[in-house]
Amino acid sequence: MSTTAAPETFLAALRNPTYAPPPEAWPVWLWSVATALHEQLPPDTRDVWATRLHGVLGEGPDTSTLRTVHTWHTDTILPLLSETAHDGDATVFTPLRALHREAAQGRTADQDTWRTALTPVLLCLYDAAYDRTSAYAEAHAGARDYALANGFAATEADGYGHEYARLSSDANARSCAEAHAEAVGGALARAYATDECEAYADTFPDAQLRAVVRALRERGEQAPAERLAEGLLTALTSAEHPTR
Repeated sequence: MSTTAAPETFLAALRNPTYAPPPEAWPVWLWSVATALHEQLPPDTRDVWATRLHGVLGEGPDTSTLRTVHTWHTDTILPLLSETAHDGDATVFTPLRALHREAAQGRTADQDTWRTALTPVLLCLYDAAYDRTSAYAEAHAGARDYALANGFAATEADGYGHEYARLSSDANARSCAEAHAEAVGGALARAYATDECEAYADTFPDAQLRAVVRALRERGEQAPAERLAEGLLTALTSAEHPTR
């Protein structure tokens, strides 16, 4: 399917998560992000957004580099994460945002510089995206039932369950964040330093997007997917047409 396919064909492909467009028609990273956004948007607005995306792509924005990615992170993703960060966490986004801004203008940093800026942001992102509510509830129930089975009074067992849940959910969130930051940080740094679309696609940008949506929802953002989707359209619109 090409980027100029009929809107109906385009929408049908977006609704099918197993669809894989040919590389010459779509950058794989863009298709991954588009399908993930379509999935995350409310049912009553996702196809309207997809139709707008189809129109933007029909204008032929330059997707041969990662400029759109850098613009999207600079103007939308990192500001949203910074807005919803806990006190003291917002400053970790500043260095990475500056690197993305420079890269959007064609001045990309080396791999080590990217990795240094990415690490604290990824730790913050995946810590925020961790499902603490479910983890806490499961840990509390298990610890409380264990305490009851071992002779604790109901009030004592409940207190024990809460203390165990607090400690374990915080520790598990940190471990999860560290594992994700280690797994994706190096690959992202390489992709950004080399400005390679294929390398960026290999970092699973759709999974990263879902983590951003989860993190924003956990921190109280009411419409994260909508704001991210609008930001992607804006970033694509601002991309220069390829020069020949």
